[in-house]
Order: sequence, then structure tokens, then C-alpha cells
Amino acid sequence: MAITMSPQHFFGFIIALTCILCYHNSLNCGFVFDDISAIKENKDLRPHTPWKNIFFNDFWGTPMQKEQSHKSYRPLCVLTFRWNYSFHGLEPAGYHLVNLLLHTLVSLMYFRMCTMFLPELMSFSAAMLFAVHPVHTEAVTGVVGRAETLSSVFFLAAFLSYAKATEQKKSTGWKHLFLSSIFVGTAMLCKEQGITVTGVCAIYEIFVAQKIRLSDLQQLCRAILGGKSVSLPSGSWPNEASKRLAVLCLSTIGLLFVRLQIMGSQLPVFTRFDNPASVATTPTRQLTYNYLVSLNLWLLLFPCDLCCDWTMGTVPLVESFMDPRNIATILAYLLIGILVWIAFISENRQQTTIIIMGLSFMILPFLPASNLFFPVGFVIAERVLYMPSMGFCLLVAYGFHLLSQRFNKKLTWMCLTFLLITHATKTYVRNWDWETEYSIFMSGLRVNQRNAKLFNNVGHALESEERYREALTFFHTAVQVQEDDVGAHINVGRTYNHLKMFKEAEEAYLKAKSLLPKAKPGESYQARIAPNHLNVFLNLANLISKNHTRLEEADMLYRQAISMRADYTQAYINRGDILIKLNRTKEAQEVYERALLYDSSNPDIYYNLGVVFLEQGKASQALAYLDKALEFDPEHEQALLNSAILLQELGRVELRKIARERLLKLLAIDDKNDRVFFNLGMLAMDDRNIEEAENWFRRAVHLKHDFRSALFNLALLLADDHRPLEAAPFLNQLVKYHPDHIKGLILLGDIYINNIKDLDAAENCYKQILQLDPVNIQGLHNLCVVYVERGKLLQAQACLKHAHRLAPTEDYILRHLQIIQSRVLRLKQAPGTDKEKELAFSGFDPREFGGESKHPDDEDVASEVTSNVLGMETTMGQSLGGIGRSKVVLIDKDLISESKTKAKPLVSNTKYKTVNSKG
Repeated sequence: MAITMSPQHFFGFIIALTCILCYHNSLNCGFVFDDISAIKENKDLRPHTPWKNIFFNDFWGTPMQKEQSHKSYRPLCVLTFRWNYSFHGLEPAGYHLVNLLLHTLVSLMYFRMCTMFLPELMSFSAAMLFAVHPVHTEAVTGVVGRAETLSSVFFLAAFLSYAKATEQKKSTGWKHLFLSSIFVGTAMLCKEQGITVTGVCAIYEIFVAQKIRLSDLQQLCRAILGGKSVSLPSGSWPNEASKRLAVLCLSTIGLLFVRLQIMGSQLPVFTRFDNPASVATTPTRQLTYNYLVSLNLWLLLFPCDLCCDWTMGTVPLVESFMDPRNIATILAYLLIGILVWIAFISENRQQTTIIIMGLSFMILPFLPASNLFFPVGFVIAERVLYMPSMGFCLLVAYGFHLLSQRFNKKLTWMCLTFLLITHATKTYVRNWDWETEYSIFMSGLRVNQRNAKLFNNVGHALESEERYREALTFFHTAVQVQEDDVGAHINVGRTYNHLKMFKEAEEAYLKAKSLLPKAKPGESYQARIAPNHLNVFLNLANLISKNHTRLEEADMLYRQAISMRADYTQAYINRGDILIKLNRTKEAQEVYERALLYDSSNPDIYYNLGVVFLEQGKASQALAYLDKALEFDPEHEQALLNSAILLQELGRVELRKIARERLLKLLAIDDKNDRVFFNLGMLAMDDRNIEEAENWFRRAVHLKHDFRSALFNLALLLADDHRPLEAAPFLNQLVKYHPDHIKGLILLGDIYINNIKDLDAAENCYKQILQLDPVNIQGLHNLCVVYVERGKLLQAQACLKHAHRLAPTEDYILRHLQIIQSRVLRLKQAPGTDKEKELAFSGFDPREFGGESKHPDDEDVASEVTSNVLGMETTMGQSLGGIGRSKVVLIDKDLISESKTKAKPLVSNTKYKTVNSKG
């Protein structure tokens, strides 16, 4: 039996398929722009963060009560991000897939909504235009645009439910009305604009459900205010309609009240760099804001030049009434006015309904982002046009419907098809711009060259790839475009720092510092300065603190930053590090404890307090604070590493198990951390698991070829496991990168003597040691052994005498000197001459081993040796083969533990990154 599909289902299938075809390439895009702050850097998404934090923090993970919060309260949207994270972590494709599905759902719901006002075919046209409109790419392809799509789902659900509640003229569908109220609140918790659906519902109630004409409004208002009934086209005004409007009104007021309470009755603080018009004077501010209305309308009409960031100087201020751009403002309002006038005078009820509802859907959701009532953190943001475009597409579809009735129908449909194809193609191509940070910001620069933030962010994208020279070019251009942009100068300084051009870096930081606003009496300094701009103090202090003579100067910069913002915890963190370097650990402790007053859940502060107690030798207190840091952030890398080391050093088997778990957890976070592999090797050594320790050490060395401690301990492990020939290459690698590693040179020399039989190489090792440390007894003694192995007994005797003078309490040196003296005496007494004698008594330069040509104590030593010769001759042959092993290597726990990683304070490598417009 053939399966038939209704036209509505067929149209719905085509709409869904179109959405997938237009946006499937978005699955290849990564996290860019605002996604970095909202997804990658937002701890509210992490499983270890209590889920309830989502309802106390803003969209970006900042507590709502903080002044630097953007007050964007969207907990339900963040909750969906957290669900994404729980399934696939930071894999972008999953996030983009959810966005694509949400856009498809919105398009289908929008199609359903349009059928309430338009014929099915025209509703399909409107939904298709909505599905493919290029202005939606920021809302759909940008992951943070989910706030728009998710809110739109509940926006439309609220409207459709309300329409359902009004179907019966003499009764209210209270179930549907209740659902509508729930959906309104849900839409608002996804994004603030969601609450505007109550205004759309109210207009629907008045002009559609009750069939009120615009001309009836004046008479109706007078009657309601006077408590009288009035005759309307549909009869008298029903009480049920009043009840529904009352519910809408109370819901709106209640939700707004709750929203204001959550915000702390404070508007977010934005700078002139985010929205220049917000700090302009009258009439510039008003002229510019109204001009922006026409620009947004133009983006809906002709979405050709799309840009991810319209802040800073993208749109020059409209500073006078003579500015020709005011004509665009007049035309935009004139167009809206003409549509309202047509709705006012039209006898066609359907036409009136469509125009009124189209304008309602287009204007009301746009008002919160229009700047007309309160400033927002952007000039223009394409994503906020997602909801308003519903009304726009409805009006356009109706316009094509009228054209098809009055003109050539086929030609009209061809034009509409051409419009849909071009929009779909533009959308598909535009998606690729969102593939990487570099591609999206470069696409922005192709549209406008007046936005310093775009140049900054292209520079950041290049900087993340370590293309510092290219990044510097873009940062310099940003400075030229906006000379007073503090962040651009900070970026220039940081890039110079990467390039080791420290003088130029300091000059750039000082320039940025000079651009900070000056404090004014009686005015809150904190409200007039962007927190990111204070990073100039941190970056400058971090730079000059590399010079230990300027630590006090760095401390002064941190104190200055704290004086500007008492809650600037990053300055406390970095200042504490400086105080530790100055050996003022008690002050450092006080600084961190003061920081906890402002941010008691900051794991970095607890970590640094742990470091302070380590510096004070209080291991148990240090471990307690490191554990506290892990309580707030179980993935805190420094706390995981250094608490594991502390647990290991306590030497208890059960604690070593915990240490291992923490290191393996750290390894899961970052499998390229050579220090983790090294410390896992140290734990395996404690457990006497030689095979496992070797594996960890080898992996550490593989990641970091010059890893001093790993190279030495691996070689030591192999040598102790009777595999000296395997140890030799690692020791050669060690001394290649660290020619001052004395213990490595001693071990390498021992292997050359006893295993490789390369006396020249061994001699070079020991001479290198004596160049580094002329009184190193081990190196000197083993050089003497080389002379013994060569048969140069007289030189060996002089060498051992010198060693005995330097270390008279070392019995083994005296014992070996006695053996050599005995052999020298026996050779002297032997008759005749041979090659052995010639070699044994050959001339030498005592300066080779740091000795003198003649020393007054030589005779005393010689007589002491002679008196013991007869009693030692029996051991001489055995000792000659064993001298090299007796003190060449100290294979003990002390030697291994000397290379453990020590906890270091967390120092922020702060940089200014203009990453979002946060609308």
C-alpha cells in the first residue's frame, strides 16, 4: 500500500532537509570567538563544578554579583553546554550538531506559526527564507548562538500555546495559558530577549483573537479606563481576554522583577571600546542609536557584508544632524511607518493581521538589543537578529504573495527561488568562515578595517600558533587604528616578550599603562576601567621581575593594581609569588589569605598558600591547602602534581597509591606533560618496580630530550640493573645538554672504564668534572684510577697523594694510594727495564689533575705508605681491578631524590584578548 504524505509534512521535510544541507559543514568548525570564554574556559561546564553554580553565575561563568559580570543570565543554555561536555568533552562537532538540530526545530515551529496567518505555500516560503537566511550563521554556526536558537524554541512554544488558549471565544484554555507562562520563563532563562514574547502574545490577543482594529484602540482605551463596556466588531470586550492579558502582564512584571533581583539591580558595565555611542553626548548618542536600527534592517534585507564583530570603530558615530547617514534612519522609520499606516487603513483583515504580527515579531524581540532603552555590550550583533528575522521573513513572504497575485506569477516564483538559492549558498560559504579563529577574524577584516579588535584577534590567532612576527604586525595595526586601545598596546608588549625583545616589551607596557583612565575624586574608579586592562600591571611586573634586582619594583606594580581594584585576585596571586622570591613568605601568606576574602573558591589561591607552607617547611599544612585547591578544581594541574610529590615524600605505601592516582589523572588531562611521566617513574622506583620506572622515565625523555633529572635517573636505573651499555647513550645525551652535571659525568666515566674500556673518554669526563669543581674528590679519585688502568703508576701515585691532601679523612683514597705505592716499589726493585716500567715511571704534568710539581707533605705520605707495603701486597692484584667501582658511583636514595620536581607558585601569564562582544 502506497504511503502518502500530507503537504504540511512534505513541506516540513523539505525545510528540515534544507537546514541540514545549509549547515552540515558547520560540524567541521571549531570553537571560535565567544565560544572560547563560554565553552573552553567556562568551569561551570566541568563535571567537578557543582551544577547549582550555573544558576548563580552568568553565561560566561562569572558570579552575577561581581561588577565585571555581564549580567547575561542564561542558565538553561549553559546547562545544555554542560550536557554536551558530559558526553564528549571539548569536541566541537557535538556542540555544532545540537545547534543545527535546534535551528531545524525552530524552522519547523516557525513554519507552524506562519500557517496561522498565511496560506500553506506562503508559510513554506517564509520558513524556507528563515531557514537559509545568512544573517543566522552567527547564531547557528557560532556555538554561543545556541542562546538564540534555544530561546527561540520556547519563544515560539509560548506563542503557539497562548494562541491555543485563545481559541475558544467564551473561555480560556488555562492549561495552554499556564504552559505559555512556563515557556516564557524558560525562554528568558535561555536568553533575555525571550521575555518579549509576552508583548507579541498581547498584540495577538488584541488584534487577532479579539479582532480589534487600530482605529478602535482609542475608543477601547477610554472605555477600559472609564470602567465602561464598549461595542467592538466582535462584540463587547470579553472578560476572558482581560484575564489572559492580566496573566501576561503579571507574568512579565514578575519575571522582570526576578531578573532584576538576579542582576543585583545593576546594569552591566561596558567600556567605550565595546559600544562607543554609549558614552557619547547628546545628540550623538541618540542619532547613532537610531542609525543602528537602519543598519540592522539593512542586514536583514541585504546580508552581504557579514562581520563577527561590529564593536569599536566599525560604525563611526553620527555626530550631527547634517550627517547623510541620517537619511537611512529616516527611510527605515518611514518604511515601518508606511507598514503601520497600511495596517491602519486597510479593509483587508488578513493583510492587517500579517503586517501587525510581522512587525511585532520583528520589533519587540529587537528592542532589548537596540540600545534605545539601555546600553548593551556591542554596536551590532548579527545573532540578535535571529528572533526579529521571524517577523521580517513573514512580511517578505507575504510581499511575494501579493506580487504573485498582481504580476506574473511564474516570474515572482522564479525571483523567490533565486533569493532562496543565493541566501542558501551565502550561508553555506559563510559557515566556513567560522572554522577557525584566524578565518573568522580575517573574514571580519575583509568587511571593515576600522575595528582594532579584529586586528587584535587575528594577532591572537597567529600568536596561538607561535607565529609571533606576523602577530606583531596585526597588533601594531590595531594600535594605528585605535591609538588609545590599551589592550592593543598590551598585545604588542606581550608579543615582544615572546620574541625576547624585552626593552621594547617594557616600553609597550608602559605606553598601555599611561592610557589607563586617571582616578577622579568622588567617582568609582572600578566602574570606569575594564578589568582586562589592569593586566598591563601583571604583564609589566612579570617582565621586570625576571631581573631579581627589580622585584621590589614589580611588587609596587601589583600593589598599584590592587589599589585600583581590591577584588583583583590575580594581582594578589602574582604579588604573593614576588614576596616568596623576596623570602617574605609570611607576607605572601597574608596576601593570599586576603585574596580569599574576595574569592573564597579560587583554587589558585589555595594552591599558592600550599606553596607558601612548603617554603616554610610545613608539609602537612601545605598538603591540606593543595587538597583544598583540588576540592574546588579536581583538575588543577599544579595541585595534582605537587600534592602527588608531597604524598610520595611521606613514604607511606597507601599515600603512594593516592599520589599515583593523581598523576594518572593529570596524565589523562595532558599526556604531553614530561614532569608527570618523571614523577610516575619516581613512584615506581619507590615500589621497586624497575620495569615500570624505566618505561615512565623513557617516556619523559622522549617528550623532553634535555630533561636533566629524567635522563640521569634513567641512566642510573639502567646501570644499577646491570645494563651499563644501555645507560651510556642517555648519559651522553645528559652531558650534551647539561655539561655541568657532575654526577652524570662520574657515572659515564665509570661505564667507560669498566664496561666500554674507553679510557680516553673516561679521562675526558673526569677532567671536565675538575674544570667545574677542582676539589671534587670523586672525580679526582676516578681520574687517578684512569692513570692506574693506563699503567702510569707514578702519575697515579701523585694524583692519589693530591686527593689524600684534599680529603685526608677518606680511607679509601689512602688505601688505594698504599696499593699503588706498593706496586711502584716492586717495579723499582725489579731487575732490568721493560715497557711496563717505562710506562709506569713516564713523566707527567701534575696540573692535569690540579696538583703541584712537588709538595712538602709527599715524603710523609710516602713513608706512611712504605711502612704498610708488606701487609698489602696480597690484595694489590684484586684491588687494581676494583678501584674504579669503589667510589665511582653512589647508587643510593639520596642521589635519586635530588632531582624531584619542586612545587612552584602559580604565576599568571596574563594577556589581553578581546574575545567577545557578549550581547
